Amino acid sequence: MAAATSSFSPALSPAPQSSSASKTHVAPSSLGFSSAVSKSLSPLRAKATRGGNNVSGGGSALGARMVSMPSIKPPPSLDFDTSVFTKEKINLAGHNEYIVRGGRDLFHLLPDAFKGIKEIGVIGWGSQGPAQAQNLRDSLVEAKSDIVVKIGLRKGSRSFAEARAAGFTEENGTLGDIWETISGSDLVLLLISDSAQADNYEKVFSHMKPNSILGLSHGFLLGHLQSVGLDFPKNFSVIAVCPKGMGPSVRRLYVQGKEINGAGINSSFAVHQDVDGRATDVALGWSVALGSPFTFATTLEQEYKSDIFGERGILLGAVHGIVESLFRRYTENGMSEDLAYKNTVECITGIVSRTISAKGMLEIYNSLSEDGKKEFEAAYSASFYPCMDILYECYEDVASGSEIRSVVLAGRRFYEKEGLPAFPMGKIDQTRMWKVGERVRSTRPAGDLGPLHPFTAGVFVALMMAQVRA
Repeated sequence: MAAATSSFSPALSPAPQSSSASKTHVAPSSLGFSSAVSKSLSPLRAKATRGGNNVSGGGSALGARMVSMPSIKPPPSLDFDTSVFTKEKINLAGHNEYIVRGGRDLFHLLPDAFKGIKEIGVIGWGSQGPAQAQNLRDSLVEAKSDIVVKIGLRKGSRSFAEARAAGFTEENGTLGDIWETISGSDLVLLLISDSAQADNYEKVFSHMKPNSILGLSHGFLLGHLQSVGLDFPKNFSVIAVCPKGMGPSVRRLYVQGKEINGAGINSSFAVHQDVDGRATDVALGWSVALGSPFTFATTLEQEYKSDIFGERGILLGAVHGIVESLFRRYTENGMSEDLAYKNTVECITGIVSRTISAKGMLEIYNSLSEDGKKEFEAAYSASFYPCMDILYECYEDVASGSEIRSVVLAGRRFYEKEGLPAFPMGKIDQTRMWKVGERVRSTRPAGDLGPLHPFTAGVFVALMMAQVRA
């Protein structure tokens, strides 16, 4: 992520002395709103094209010429067959997709989905491990199944105490050494970090039982194998179930689902390799047992490319790059450090994110004053195509394997290896902006979502739309 967070700073025109002087934010005549914006933002686009700065017409054409789109393979067919669950076809934007609806009323089908499985080994106790292990255990108990869910950890790991606190113990055979757990499990859920997977995959593969199933919640390992010209061994199946949320939310919403019907985190699933015909039903059973309200099909390659691309963009890297860039912009033009932090980080992580989540992007624009709308328009127009250009570069880095190789190498810096000393990366919270943030957060009133700064909001929405378009 270091490369993404440091390089993603779209070039913008000079800032005014204060946010109220919105008339100085003039959209460049060479750039207009993208013609690809969604219908929900069409009033915003129309307003920009009616302005007197000629931000339409040739501007969009020039912007289109500025962006070099990478070649995209046509998506593969994502149809699947299941003998246990009910498959539904839905139409999304003119494309047919297939899903399985979850629910606790399907837990009785889990023994059929997991046919031939006596032990599920959950390897790792990071973000996803605790949630998935507990959800699987609780669902199988409710299904009256005798399948054992066992946690596998490194000897001496501090996570043993946390696993025991969650009810997994050596005495009842549900907690043990990582390699013994892999060797004894019929379904192995490899939920350790990306860098740990890259460093240990050969040993993991060597301990897998023939005809067992390797389960992943991220396609990173496939990307790493491809980057070094390898693939998975052919003597076991490879599947993925990828919850669309962090581990704590996977567990919290599962527990909430006991009382509130429909609560849960949706998941994608993939079957990369099926040696005996069981892989699809096992993957769907895994997703249902996690509490996923909807499970939809993908491929392992699509999953890791979209996931890492998202992390480099709107989910993590691009947001950090934008707030750092805007913080410098505002302070260099006379804004106090505290106010600049509020108008960047607090604005995006607070009021902007909450509003988009609850009411959509257009509500951000509609809630602004007339001067604020002009400032938003200028920021959006200046940012959209630079964001597109950088996002395409990010995607090419992911698709080519360069990003994965950089992640693996960065992970190896944390430990002594081959005679080289450890040289871990520094933390991003050492920059001037984050130091100011410590002070701002210490005095922030409870429930304060931060100010809605028009220019910051315009840049952020432009980034979001550029990521959608890319």
